Amino acid sequence: MRLHINIDHVCTLRNARGARYPDPVFAAQQCELAGADGITLHLREDRRHIRDADAEALRASITTVMNLELAATDEMLAMARRLRPDVITLVPERREERTTEGGLDVVKTEAAILPFVELGRELSMSVSLFIAPELAQIEAAARLGVAQVELHTGEYCERRGAARAEELERLRRGAEAAHARGLQVAAGHGLTRHNVGPVAAIAQVEELNIGHSVIADALFMGLGPAVHALREAIARGREG
Repeated sequence: MRLHINIDHVCTLRNARGARYPDPVFAAQQCELAGADGITLHLREDRRHIRDADAEALRASITTVMNLELAATDEMLAMARRLRPDVITLVPERREERTTEGGLDVVKTEAAILPFVELGRELSMSVSLFIAPELAQIEAAARLGVAQVELHTGEYCERRGAARAEELERLRRGAEAAHARGLQVAAGHGLTRHNVGPVAAIAQVEELNIGHSVIADALFMGLGPAVHALREAIARGREG
């Protein structure tokens, strides 16, 4: 299973002080050395964490896979063309939200997504859509011809008990439906080393994108060990 580490919150910490550190490039390198299969970064319209210069420096330094999360806007289409990441992941975005809330409504935004799909084909970049595990969204993604969907795991992470079990089953059904339609399946949002196991156990899930919890763990154990601990939790879930 591929593990992509999102390093946005290295920049959140840096920007809170207006300093030059911690350095997201160094953080990405440490994640790669610890076994990350890729680095994820979200270039938001308000540049609240990752900034243009960070994205450019990371594009020049990442040796694995650069997964660039973007809103489906003309500005971000131009950024994707300039940066040429390995993967473009389209996400919903609202200025006032603290973090990404819910999945992209592919059904309603196909026209905005299509230029990114065409750019991906032109420049040999994979396109992924961050969506809720809903059949209508999965079918719309398949119609657009994207390579991958990333299933939003936020509701699974927020629920407890029977409600969490229901969300896990919803993720499982979504993964099966996406896989049956020829889509690669990723998952992410809110996952930690404590709750990732059941998601990792879903056979069709090939990739996880995890960030905030890794940076939080790194405060106490270091970034490399935090990535290792997450890898071990994923392996236990996959095996069990």
